[in-house]
Amino acid sequence: MSHFDVVVVGAGPAGCATAIYCAQQGLRVALLEKALFPRHRPGETLHPGVEPLLHQLEVTALDYRRHPGHWVHWDGPPRFNSFGADRDSVWLGFQAPRALLDQQLLERARALGVQIVPVRHARPVVQPQGRVQGVRVGARQWMGKFVVDATGHSSWLQRQLQIPWCRFSPRLIARYGYCQDSSLTEDKLGLFAHPHGWHWITRISHTCLHWTQMAFTEAGQHRLRPKVLEPFKAIGRIRGADVSWRRCHTTAGPGYFLVGDAAATLDPCASHGVIKALMSGMQAAAAIVDCLSWPAGEATVQAAYQAWVQKAVERDVLALRSFYRAHPCPPGWL
Repeated sequence: MSHFDVVVVGAGPAGCATAIYCAQQGLRVALLEKALFPRHRPGETLHPGVEPLLHQLEVTALDYRRHPGHWVHWDGPPRFNSFGADRDSVWLGFQAPRALLDQQLLERARALGVQIVPVRHARPVVQPQGRVQGVRVGARQWMGKFVVDATGHSSWLQRQLQIPWCRFSPRLIARYGYCQDSSLTEDKLGLFAHPHGWHWITRISHTCLHWTQMAFTEAGQHRLRPKVLEPFKAIGRIRGADVSWRRCHTTAGPGYFLVGDAAATLDPCASHGVIKALMSGMQAAAAIVDCLSWPAGEATVQAAYQAWVQKAVERDVLALRSFYRAHPCPPGWL
């Protein structure tokens, strides 16, 4: 049996942010992860607002392509959506390959003394007397004063505790992948509406494009990748991710917190999934620090975290609904 202040399950951006922030505060942290690296996710464009978060987590080697915004072909003539500027400079976003970003975050956690634990088997929750207190991996138990579920769409703790979802859309699947190209012109990059949904294409290196495509209905799911990319050689296989809009009804409870996609999910058009993942991990970590210093106020601290998650999701759902209503063929389920 191994005892820690915090046990985090899942080493994506949300889980690593939780582990890093807790370690920065002097807490003993174990980070359990079953997936092999590198890993991939749809959408790799990061808003400039991610930079101060990464600096706070002491992840500063951001050697990614930079850009001032992107083109949107949606509800009229193409328009350029810039990230903005101040009187000193134009704000630049990042084209960050998720495999590289995830690896950097994991290495930062390791450097701070977080114990990285590779796991292969099912992870039953240890929950004596109604409080989540650890994770069982084979014959071994990893015990913590708090357990954080950062398993993304696997929703490990939500399934084990049978916490219901609040759903805001039907089931939505985003398909995504990479292709080899150095010639596609700028007018073919960006976000494009089409009769059954939308696709997004961005350049992550001189010779590599990343694309994401989502259909509003089953009828639009027959096309595996954007038509404009069909002449180009694919890199790796086409992947899919469940990006249905949903929020876990309870994102914090006795001994546990849910962060990132384990707490709430929206589709990539929300455009700030990585930022929200990092923020939720850091918010949960700060809440854990508060709970440890004020045990009698744990319920109050957790209620504040849940309210933060709920308000953020509701605000983003409203924004997505408004954006999709302006689509040339808006989905009927709106």
